[in-house]
Amino acid sequence: MKTQKNFKFRSCWMLTVALASTAAVADIKIGVAGPHTGANAAFGEQMWRGATQAAADINSAGGINGEKIVLVKGDDACEPKQAVAAAKQLVNAEGVVGVIGHYCSSSTIPASKVYDEAQILAITPASSAPALTESGLSTMFRMCGRDDQQGEVAARYIVDTLKSKKVAVIHDKDTYGQGLADMTKNKLKAAGVDVVLYEGLTRGEKDFSSLVTKLRQVDPEVVYFGGCHPEAGPLVRQLREQGVKAKFISGDCVVTDQLVVTAGGPQYTKDLLMTFYADPRDSATGKDVVTKMRAAGFEPEGYTLFSYASMQAIAAAFTGAGTTDGDKASQWLKSHPVNTILGSKSWDSKGDLKDSPYVMYQWDANGHYRQL
Repeated sequence: MKTQKNFKFRSCWMLTVALASTAAVADIKIGVAGPHTGANAAFGEQMWRGATQAAADINSAGGINGEKIVLVKGDDACEPKQAVAAAKQLVNAEGVVGVIGHYCSSSTIPASKVYDEAQILAITPASSAPALTESGLSTMFRMCGRDDQQGEVAARYIVDTLKSKKVAVIHDKDTYGQGLADMTKNKLKAAGVDVVLYEGLTRGEKDFSSLVTKLRQVDPEVVYFGGCHPEAGPLVRQLREQGVKAKFISGDCVVTDQLVVTAGGPQYTKDLLMTFYADPRDSATGKDVVTKMRAAGFEPEGYTLFSYASMQAIAAAFTGAGTTDGDKASQWLKSHPVNTILGSKSWDSKGDLKDSPYVMYQWDANGHYRQL
């Protein structure tokens, strides 16, 4: 009799463990891949915070098809080789069924091949290089625009609003930075603007003395920089310290208060211009989320809400398709609009947004940016 009781106890215990294991496996794992360390970690923090808040809100409303979202970090430090390793770790070791990421285009492009091969639905909140969605990958999407769209807005502002005739174009030799600089340069040349200097700097570099000397010699009215805040900040400071008063314009990789930190203070970033989207923090659809995140002590700037919206799109695709199968979820997403914190979003057959308007921003004397 004692043996029978032990058998029943062991059987019940094993059944409990099995059910617990099944419940754990049933959780929907979503990777958040980006620069969680390194010079661009501020953007990785934005992505993680946005995804975390979205996952919490979706889970509290019942999750995806009744299952809870569990987030997993994938750190690429904005380095292509590390991005591939992080992607393989997320797919093979962590077993994610969806990915929000990456941030840098130079990381997203090689990592996207890993996700596509495994048929994992991936949405980048920030990577804008056109090549990402021109390679025919079926499960890769953007929650942002493209550099050819952003470059056109910058060039048009330089020509139509600033009336500038002499522009220097600088880039950081990265897929994103050089790609954006090239798009802007081509648009400027087509408009008859004289590009008096076109040159690259090295990511991680801090001393731009020789470059500043060249810029002083050509005396541009505008310096356009394709790159991110770790280089943009020191560059604009050294330009101002050396008396270069040209307008400084950059893209959406300087949309963080860390730009002011890397520049050494708001006195150097004052009047700096950049292209980005209409600030989602001002949207009525995001008011409650913004309030919630601010109450928790985090300002949802930059790509925070783009990451939140990416999670909403993944959840909608899995719910609409009735499965986490990447191919079926991707097909659903390309044929259905999704209501997000950024408004209603829809995608074309390449995975690009059908509408992604950029606008101009200007930094003020207090180290804050505002839409013009």
